[in-house]
Amino acid sequence: MIDRSLARQNLAEAERNVALGRFHLDRQIQIVAELERDGHDATAARELLETFKDSQEQHEAHRDRLLRELNGPEQAASG
Repeated sequence: MIDRSLARQNLAEAERNVALGRFHLDRQIQIVAELERDGHDATAARELLETFKDSQEQHEAHRDRLLRELNGPEQAASG
């Protein structure tokens, strides 16, 4: 049996991480576009973007695991 209060706290933190990760990911996409538009080498910025994408996938997967713990697999899949 899971500690539902702790699981809800963990889920809230995971949701914050997903939102913050999305913010950073979106901003990095803008940075890459600006660099490329202005004719700059965007290699490092693109590499960082890939790192942000990987991190975001991990944040979302963690959040989804917590949702399954709290709500069961049916509700997590529909959320």
